[in-house]
Amino acid sequence: MIVVNLDVIMAKRKMSLNELAQKVGISITNLSILKTGKAKAVRFSTLEAICKVLECQPGDILEYQDEESI
Repeated sequence: MIVVNLDVIMAKRKMSLNELAQKVGISITNLSILKTGKAKAVRFSTLEAICKVLECQPGDILEYQDEESI
């Protein structure tokens, strides 16, 4: 299972959902879907833009967890 830690990185950077959506250039709705882990896919271009704005690596946002360990 892929876990999305976007809310953690946003909190560390003190950035709101609205501000990040505006800087990345995607809708608040789509960013919210990603943030809550409900997205089925994410474009590399979107991930790249998020990482650029938040000054982080993709691995800071996305994490793999074995479902058996949960």
